[in-house]
Amino acid sequence: MSAAPPSHFLQFKDLSRDELGYLFERTRWIKDRFKRYELYQPLRDRTLAMVFEKASTRTRVSFEVGMSQLGGSAINLNRGDTQLSRGEPIEDVARVISRMVDVVMIRTFEQTIIERFAEHSRVPVINGLTNEYHPCQILADLYTYVEHRGRIKGKTVAWIGDSNNVCNTWLQAATILDFNVHVSTPPGYEVEQERAGIYNSDHYESFADPMEACRGADLVTTDVWTSMGFEAENEERKRAFADWLVDAPMMEQAKPDALFMHCLPAHRGEEVAADVIDGPQSVVWDEAENRLHAQKALLEYLVCGRVDS
Repeated sequence: MSAAPPSHFLQFKDLSRDELGYLFERTRWIKDRFKRYELYQPLRDRTLAMVFEKASTRTRVSFEVGMSQLGGSAINLNRGDTQLSRGEPIEDVARVISRMVDVVMIRTFEQTIIERFAEHSRVPVINGLTNEYHPCQILADLYTYVEHRGRIKGKTVAWIGDSNNVCNTWLQAATILDFNVHVSTPPGYEVEQERAGIYNSDHYESFADPMEACRGADLVTTDVWTSMGFEAENEERKRAFADWLVDAPMMEQAKPDALFMHCLPAHRGEEVAADVIDGPQSVVWDEAENRLHAQKALLEYLVCGRVDS
């Protein structure tokens, strides 16, 4: 009898509303225990392979430290460290690595790369970032909102800036958790529904004016104007996005208790003003820390399934 195929986290919609609720509860439990200095190591003798084709700070640190805190170990593999750099097919790499480790996290370029790897993997595969999606970031962002404000159902998130991988993932999350996203991008940078992995606009609305997108929002969030892989467009994007800087007047359009988030790294004075990201409505440092705890809950779930504790 063949084993059941592993569960992967390649897009945000790979998890159901029920699974996300469970992960938020586990994140809270794991984080609270960590803050009390209570040892919790459900992944003893388990190994995470981290495959990086794109540079990383938060993703590498959060996964490596998180795996260690859960009792396991993490192996860091850059493209140049593997036979991928010499043309070995990704399918063959998946077949080999997944016989040696218990879970794999990949940070790469096209989504098809990670999908091909997962198709031939015996163990769970996690998307640490692709050009199209960043599901681990939004898992942490949503937990941060829940931690500060409670349920996000029915709330409004204002996305200001490029309709990039983070934006796409917010849109997927909105359809699952039943909240709304107001998206404002410069002309030519609008949401592409097929690329975002959504098939209707029931949970998002587009705004030409970023001030209007922020009106009445419960959360305002943004990202750098130039994502990795688009550096050649940097000067052009600076000109196009000049009016999409999240500043104090823009935040004033949101609800008085609205939160501000940014997945980092941030460029103060470009996509966000310093007095916003460093101001009282900003939760970016909690958001960054929660990458660690939300991913620990995700690793536990993918490797161990649901646990009672």
